[in-house]
Amino acid sequence: MAIPDFQTLMLPLLKAVEDGRDYAMKEVVATVAKQFSLTDEELLVLLPSGGAPLFYNRLAWAKTHLKKAGLVELPKRGVFRITAAGKELLQTKPQRIDIAWLQRYPSYTAFREHGVTSEQPAEMAVSTNATPDEIIEAAHSRSVAALADEVLERVKSCPPQFFERLVVQLLIQMGYGGSKAEAGRAVGKSGDGGIDGIINEDRLGLDAIYLQAKRWEGVVGRPEIMKFVGALAGQRASKGVFITTSWFTQEAKDYASSSQYKVVLIDGNRLADLMIEHNLGVSVVASYYLKRIDSDFFSDD
Repeated sequence: MAIPDFQTLMLPLLKAVEDGRDYAMKEVVATVAKQFSLTDEELLVLLPSGGAPLFYNRLAWAKTHLKKAGLVELPKRGVFRITAAGKELLQTKPQRIDIAWLQRYPSYTAFREHGVTSEQPAEMAVSTNATPDEIIEAAHSRSVAALADEVLERVKSCPPQFFERLVVQLLIQMGYGGSKAEAGRAVGKSGDGGIDGIINEDRLGLDAIYLQAKRWEGVVGRPEIMKFVGALAGQRASKGVFITTSWFTQEAKDYASSSQYKVVLIDGNRLADLMIEHNLGVSVVASYYLKRIDSDFFSDD
């Protein structure tokens, strides 16, 4: 039979983990594949890029959508399990779970508004009048948004010391801090009046940027930014970066923008985007090239 699309796989995936224990993805692949009587040959079918098996990729996308609706969770690295909300949903005996069904969950709606839309490229090509270029752009945007969400989840699950190292590595890959050894000595060493670290703005060390790194779940409000600005004043510094895994209130943003000091706020979503942009914690699995006619080649001149 044809390999099911990712929306068709949502309900079988949720049922496969309904007992509440932790599951590795490879366990669920075998269970769900058996439900659809998929052959070994069908399980070996790859994406057009050759980067991953098609069935595994679609099942992984199904898990991502269920997770953003709060129906499954990732208790630790490499495994996932059903949540109380997921169990409640199965008790209603739904005939199908799909994009339209998941829209009733606020967390899922927020996920889609962050950049992940409803169809995969193949479905979009049939259901819209988008050009092939537009379809590729949209698919790339959805993939990056989903990856950013996963990157942030991983960062939040790592130890605090890892977050300090991550900040160092990110700033270095963005062109700050001189050598890694110099940055490593600076960040996480000062511990003075609300400053978590200091890193050079350029390789020559002509100016310094003061850092505050907070691996928080709760929102960061104006008081925290006021403390940071006060610490900058105490250090006679002019520039600071406040990085958090959560987000900032509007009052915090307004205070930072109106301060006499140059204060840059990086929330969790921006942190994940920067990590992807600068290839930190991510790797390329496939590359696609859009090619067009070279008019000069066919010119008679």
